[in-house]
Amino acid sequence: MAASGTLDSTHHLYLVDGSTYIFRAYHALPPLTRKSDGLPVGAVSGFCNMLFKLVNEMTAAESPTHLAVIFDASGKSFRNEIYPDYKAHRPPAPEDLVPQFPLVREATRAFNIPAIELEGFEADDLIATYARAAAAQGAKVTIVSSDKDLMQLVGGTIDMVDTMKDKKIGPDQVVEKFGVRPDRVIDVQSLAGDSVDNVPGVPGIGIKTAAQLIDEYGDLDTLLARAAEIKQNKRRENLIEFAEQARISRQLVTLKTDTPMPVGFGAMGLEDPTPEALMGFLKAMEFNTLTKRLAAHYAIDAEAFAASDTLVADTSAKDNTANGAANGAASGEAAPLNGSYATPPAAMPPVTEAQYETVTTTEALQGWIDRAHAAGVVALDTETDGLDAMQCRLVGISLAVAPGEACYIPLAHRPADGLALEAAETEQLPTATALDMLRPLLADAAVLKILQNAKFDLQIFNRLNVAVTPIDDTMLMSYALDAGNHGHGMDALSEKYLGHTPVPIKQLIGTGKAQITFDLVPVDEAAHYAAEDADITLRLWQHLKPRLSAEAVTSVYEGLERPLVPVLRQMEAAGILVDRQVLSRLSGEFAQKMAAMEDGIYEQAGERFNIASPKQLGDILFDKMGLPGGKKTKTGAWGTGADVLEGLAAEGHGLAHDVLAWRGLAKLKSTYTDALPEFINPETGRVHTSYSLAATTTGRLASSDPNLQNIPIRTQDGRRIRTAFVAPQGRVLVSADYSQIELRILAHMAAIDSLRQAFADGQDIHAMTASEMFGVPLADMTPDVRRRAKAINFGIIYGISAFGLANQLGISRSEAGDYIKAYFEKFPGIKDYMEATKTEARAQGYVATLFGRKIHVAEINAKIPARRAFAERAAINAPIQGTAADIIRRAMVAMPPALEAAGLTDAKTGDAHMLLQVHDELIFEVAEDQAAALTDTVRAVMENACAPRLTLSVPLVVDAEAARNWDEAH
Repeated sequence: MAASGTLDSTHHLYLVDGSTYIFRAYHALPPLTRKSDGLPVGAVSGFCNMLFKLVNEMTAAESPTHLAVIFDASGKSFRNEIYPDYKAHRPPAPEDLVPQFPLVREATRAFNIPAIELEGFEADDLIATYARAAAAQGAKVTIVSSDKDLMQLVGGTIDMVDTMKDKKIGPDQVVEKFGVRPDRVIDVQSLAGDSVDNVPGVPGIGIKTAAQLIDEYGDLDTLLARAAEIKQNKRRENLIEFAEQARISRQLVTLKTDTPMPVGFGAMGLEDPTPEALMGFLKAMEFNTLTKRLAAHYAIDAEAFAASDTLVADTSAKDNTANGAANGAASGEAAPLNGSYATPPAAMPPVTEAQYETVTTTEALQGWIDRAHAAGVVALDTETDGLDAMQCRLVGISLAVAPGEACYIPLAHRPADGLALEAAETEQLPTATALDMLRPLLADAAVLKILQNAKFDLQIFNRLNVAVTPIDDTMLMSYALDAGNHGHGMDALSEKYLGHTPVPIKQLIGTGKAQITFDLVPVDEAAHYAAEDADITLRLWQHLKPRLSAEAVTSVYEGLERPLVPVLRQMEAAGILVDRQVLSRLSGEFAQKMAAMEDGIYEQAGERFNIASPKQLGDILFDKMGLPGGKKTKTGAWGTGADVLEGLAAEGHGLAHDVLAWRGLAKLKSTYTDALPEFINPETGRVHTSYSLAATTTGRLASSDPNLQNIPIRTQDGRRIRTAFVAPQGRVLVSADYSQIELRILAHMAAIDSLRQAFADGQDIHAMTASEMFGVPLADMTPDVRRRAKAINFGIIYGISAFGLANQLGISRSEAGDYIKAYFEKFPGIKDYMEATKTEARAQGYVATLFGRKIHVAEINAKIPARRAFAERAAINAPIQGTAADIIRRAMVAMPPALEAAGLTDAKTGDAHMLLQVHDELIFEVAEDQAAALTDTVRAVMENACAPRLTLSVPLVVDAEAARNWDEAH
């Protein structure tokens, strides 16, 4: 039947509770992944089968005329404003289910059925609104769900059906469930509460007792007014004490029947799916059996449709096309938006021919906002007067809605003479006005925001109280695709993929002492530069997005890269408190120690010289003292790098040893005790390091301004730097550190049974290795023997040479070589793993982590032996180090919701914050009385970070401690 805009008694509307379908499909079927890229699709497959079965069978039995599937929108609902703890105890959705949420919405649209959701409301509210509205027009309504909360709607022309049990639910079935008629279900639920949704109710009163009370007193208000009459003491006391709690519960369980209706009844008319949309989607999901089955049912030539056609066309005009997918993306889900499965247009207009607009009026800005809404996608970039995202000012914003269609919105440019902003003659929109206009667009879940290095821009907007979601990040797409192949900055990507060199920033702001800030760049010059950035970002997205699926790295980008952006932004914004006095005291002590060491160095050298001068030191060591092993550099000076000095120190040359120690102190003093105070933010009083997601090839994060990843911890003086990182009064720092994670991963990947068993039994792995290698019983183990085994254990991971091990242990190279040989003989699986990894790298040019991250090894087949050997060592280590990096990334992504679920983000209780990530360690700050709860939560998240995607054959162990400063907590 053709769809009609209004309903009457001849119509039958089916409203499907989509969320119930999703979870039933997920739990009913074994896990299934798409072969091409490992994307979880089991729930999507089950959902499609259930939806097809529903449509097919009900069409014959019930003759429905209209159908819609209703979903829960991401985020909180209005009920959380009434009762903040509403649904607070619900565990997060299974990790492999999360990326399937937006896909089931696409599946629904592929069946030519509206997929409806509404931010701020739950699916039950939308179902209630549509059901009541349809019933008011005389139509019959069937709600497809088993959700007890929907039973309050049953009656008149509204019924329910549980398709899983093939059971119809009418008024009589509601009485069986609640003991009251449907119009009193709300009163019973208000009293009984709901532990699943954390609806409090009245303590001590369950469904049966609540039904008896409502049957006796008529309704909730009458019961509460007459509660004093109740004879049972505890029941009477609870009803009086918790009366307001019952009224709040009534607000929580009462379904809204007056929500906005995003889709009209006219768009719900039941029709067969469009062949292009249905076949394209099924083929893209790689559901071969289902594709054949549905093609036969609908008499479609399945072979006529390629998977690349999926979602290119508007699959349905029945709903807000991007809403479902975009809302999924807002939660960090894998959300194909507006044809993101499709390849980019074959021909883009050249960047050099683009005409960009400078926006200086509200009318012009509104026009661009409207275009962004219509496109469903907008590239976004900010221009600032500095590179410190926590302190710089916003100068302008650029938008792009299509290749070659971009604009720049100047906000805070000043004349080059440095006059106040108010004196600028250039017409500009007030920043507050522009942000107020842009705020709804930037928060609109139906419009995907595309950025390059999104974290920086998100930090700028966050400081201005502007939310930006959902996002895609072209830098991280490139990183997921090509880590190790090339850089991931916009200029490099533009040259590689677009053949275009963007306007260099130096051309606008200059260099050196003459350099100016961007707010002093004339608007006409700034406009082209800024708009071009947005334009290029959009073009790069169109090129990179389809490659994610084609090259099987969608799960890496969706699961490890993009969701980490908001987590790191929050960490950077939180910062960490640093005690200036501790740094000042350490700086003084280091200076004194260095002075004393200098006297000893001069005495050994027989003269005074500049210890910091490599040339003068080389002359002393190799010309004057005649020490062996000296090599001259291309400049003709003696090499005095750390490796040279370490080699000399290992041979017993005291001068080299003392110079190394002096250099270590000098670095601590200059890099940390003297420099860290300069990084303290004057507004927050904290240090805010900046994390780089795409700076390493293995997935490890890097930090800068200041770099907190490289604080030395092997020396006592290095560890003392950490004493300056402190918690405020009444709070503590919690350090949670993975124990020997890379060795555990090696034991798993190389399948070393003895190492696996040792980890499973909680043994001292280094003592066990020493015992295996040297035949020393554990009871007779000496610290020196254990130290040698430890050096080999960790050295093997990094491809240590006999020379390197000899330097570490202070032994001869031949003895070190014997140790390495004995190690491989004792654990042959490690050698097998190494050889297999090198072979794999040579064949495909990359290695992969256990989570699918590809790490390209550029020179694995290099002709120069030294380069090839270096690449081989990198290839061996990369899957181990990369998997460790992936695990801690997964833990970091899972941490914010876990802390919230544990009640540790409430300012009245713990107000916990994740502050730092340093290699295998996470640093938190929390109220002192919540430290134990935080430690338990953090340890649980980190130790289970692999699940459910991966089951390691060894346990992950996390050491966690709380203290007033970082050193004591470590």
